[in-house]
Amino acid sequence: MSPARTRVSPHGPRGRPGTGVVPSRQNGVRVSPYDPRCHSAEGTRSVIPVARCPSALGAMWSPAPLCALGRRRPGPSAPLQPLTRLLQREYRQKTPTRLLQREYEAKTPFCLPQREYREKTPFCLLQKEYEAKTAFCLLQREYRELPLPGQGWGRTQHLPPRRFLSKKPKSKRHPKTFPVLDGHVPAVYQHVFEENLRNSEAVIKRYSELLERVKKGGGEHAILRHTQRNKKVFVRERLRLLLDGADFLELSPLAGLDMPYGDVPAAGCLTGIGRICGVWCVFIASDATVKGGTIYPIGVKKQLRAQEIAMENRLLSVHLVDSGGAFLPLQSELFPDKLHGGRIFYNEAIMSAMGIPQVAVVCGSCVAGGAYVPTMAEESVIIDKIGTLFLAGPPLVKAATGEDVSPEDLGGARLHSQVSGCSDHFAPSEEEAYECIRNVVSTLNCEPVPEQDREPDSPLYSPEELLGLAPLGYSCTLPVKLVLSRLVDGSRFQEFKATYGTTLVTGFGHVEGHLVGIVANNGELAHDAALKGSHFVQLCGQRGIPILFLQNTAPQPAGPASISQAEAHSNRLKAQASMMAAVACAAVPKITIVIGGCFGSDSYIMCGRSFSPNFLFLWPNARVGLVDSQHFPTVPPAGDWTGEELELKQLKAKLEEESSAFYSSARLWDDGIILPQDTRKVIAQCLEIMEQKKYQAVSPRPQPIIRM
Repeated sequence: MSPARTRVSPHGPRGRPGTGVVPSRQNGVRVSPYDPRCHSAEGTRSVIPVARCPSALGAMWSPAPLCALGRRRPGPSAPLQPLTRLLQREYRQKTPTRLLQREYEAKTPFCLPQREYREKTPFCLLQKEYEAKTAFCLLQREYRELPLPGQGWGRTQHLPPRRFLSKKPKSKRHPKTFPVLDGHVPAVYQHVFEENLRNSEAVIKRYSELLERVKKGGGEHAILRHTQRNKKVFVRERLRLLLDGADFLELSPLAGLDMPYGDVPAAGCLTGIGRICGVWCVFIASDATVKGGTIYPIGVKKQLRAQEIAMENRLLSVHLVDSGGAFLPLQSELFPDKLHGGRIFYNEAIMSAMGIPQVAVVCGSCVAGGAYVPTMAEESVIIDKIGTLFLAGPPLVKAATGEDVSPEDLGGARLHSQVSGCSDHFAPSEEEAYECIRNVVSTLNCEPVPEQDREPDSPLYSPEELLGLAPLGYSCTLPVKLVLSRLVDGSRFQEFKATYGTTLVTGFGHVEGHLVGIVANNGELAHDAALKGSHFVQLCGQRGIPILFLQNTAPQPAGPASISQAEAHSNRLKAQASMMAAVACAAVPKITIVIGGCFGSDSYIMCGRSFSPNFLFLWPNARVGLVDSQHFPTVPPAGDWTGEELELKQLKAKLEEESSAFYSSARLWDDGIILPQDTRKVIAQCLEIMEQKKYQAVSPRPQPIIRM
């Protein structure tokens, strides 16, 4: 048998490309030089390329350039090809003829039904549905749909991490396996319950009297003049014409009450949250029966708070403007500073740039600063014969020029609808104006929160019993789980660290189907309780769960009297600082309800006003102050402060007055007083209001809408 012979060609026309090696025959069989039969016993090839071949064609191609260009994977498994052929093939595939041919073949009558059939097979449909729900696709879709300015990472770098939300109805999303709380009031607490009940009835009666006074606006005579002589609709009747129903959450109704502004009974404006076409909206409505709608400092503060709520929760703002401008004698308190009247117009521009819609109705006189509110809104309606809009009214024109001009000629509805363009819609009557606003809201591309498929479970215990659980003082406080059993669905509560730091209760529950984390005072906020609270708040922040704080802080303890007490006091302060930082940095919605005391630094830790909760409400029995007046001494220590007993008693009386819930709410330190039995309903409304922004489809824009 003759040994295998190999013929070498300088150009390699039939061999391995670029090797200069041509296959030979062995026993009549064509053998490739790369066949294992051509190797020696030591495993090396017996074929040696000829060195005389031209370098351009005879040299072996190195895989490095091809790997770098992505033409092949590194490794000896795939045969090498010259770069010229690869580029040539790529060129042929991208010629106009080949591209048109491929496009034509893809659209032939045979290919189209075939592709459509393949895409609708059960396997492809399931595969497509699975791919659409992978974590990567969900995150990518969420990134694309973010209504924020900028591109790329700049769109999301300032946002907290977001959890993927289930589209399952809320009532089916949570299991009914949370433990049921025991809400029966023990017999040993019965006398405390009855004492609290008597106090609650007394403060609720006082609250009802103040509320009735506020609802009358400027008084019966002013309402009569407003409705009959001026032919206008009262502000609360205007809201009734606009709203879907009676589901209206009024904000700080007692604001401005009993404040040193002469005989002004209220802030001169009404703010609240209600529904139009199923969409939650913020309302800022002037009350012209109070000094002609003149803006007082407390009125500016009330409007700014309503705008803050609108920005935090991305709520549509509806302005009902019937204002005489700023109250000049108090101009130093409402004009020059950062958070004075001009901030209202600044917020309007910022909200427009954020994509938060704003609409306005000119339903009365809009003079001076009041004229900017409708002109800066995205759409405005003006009412014939009633609405006027000007910086200076006819009296100032007469004083400046001596000319007599009517309000209608100076800035009436027809002028601003047909000439100036300051108004977008002309309405012959108030009823038609509010119907027009409802139509405008329906065009804003704001989706309401989906309805639940069934009613959530009610608590097992009556909410009316919360009147006996509202503490008269800290000494009359009952276990806070009795309160929780009357707030959460089915009285079910999944407690977190139930046996650790028991003076703070933490856990999860549902309110009208909404999952919420609950942090509730149950005694003094000790070291262990503060660490537990810090841990739980961070959990809620990581999981994207809203937090409900039920605040009833203990009076501030006395200072340490020994080294060991000082050490324990220091450890307590460190733990409280940890919880304070966790509460401040938790990027989730927060609601605070003060059900008892709100004293000292503990109020900060429990998300007081300084820590910007989305909503903060008080029960009528609540006390708000730096110290608890009931624990304030009125007798000076022996040997000190001789003759100061009277001054201490006066200071205690002052603290007692200024710490009441009515004093706090009149100064807008909160968002209003709510009755204990209405707490569950208010919490559910707030959770739904905060949830609405998830269903908005508002495109970002770098600048506000500029009128004309």
